[in-house]
Amino acid sequence: MIFGKKASIRRLQADDSYPNQEGFTIVESLVAIIVVGILLAAIAPVLSLSVATRVQSRRVELATQAARSYIDGVRTQRISAPAGSATTTTLSAFDAPTTGSSFNCTANSYCTTTSTSTTPPTNLYCVDFDSTGSCESTSITDMVVQAFRPNNNNATTGYALGVRVYRADAFKGNTTLLKNTSTTKTAQNPFTGGAGQRTAPLVEMTADISDIVPKYSDLCARFPGGCN
Repeated sequence: MIFGKKASIRRLQADDSYPNQEGFTIVESLVAIIVVGILLAAIAPVLSLSVATRVQSRRVELATQAARSYIDGVRTQRISAPAGSATTTTLSAFDAPTTGSSFNCTANSYCTTTSTSTTPPTNLYCVDFDSTGSCESTSITDMVVQAFRPNNNNATTGYALGVRVYRADAFKGNTTLLKNTSTTKTAQNPFTGGAGQRTAPLVEMTADISDIVPKYSDLCARFPGGCN
């Protein structure tokens, strides 16, 4: 009998030495969910900014590739040079293109039905990055190069060529696109928290084109004020 009581006491002591480990309570689970929700809400803006910046940087990279490919094509005469302006004498004075209700640009060629088009060669050139055969105003990867050159350059001695690269979807609707000026920089920033300013150029650059061996005096003649 005594031995039975001692055994019962030992069993009770053994049961007391092991606490109840059945799991989290409902309150503890709710607290964990709230903490996780707060953490997700805190890092969501950072993730959004990171994704938007990566997409925008990729656009700028494609635009730079389009501009350089176009300039190389003009230099090698694989692409016809844009027609010179009748009045504009400086690169900075060229207006940005105006979009039109119709937009038709065959891949790797000049656009033919936009409000700024003239008799070919025109000043808008399609670079088809999504391989659909044309640049569509609904595409987020196609690029349109605006090329221009002053009328005071002699084509036989070389000329200054300016290019602006816009997203093809910037030509959606009837709006005037933006350009950089001496006082305002509108080119899109590769670091952005959104989709970027669609009507602003992704890239602007200039180049010197010459079909013959250029001379220093010819180069100076292309710039206002010369090389002094």
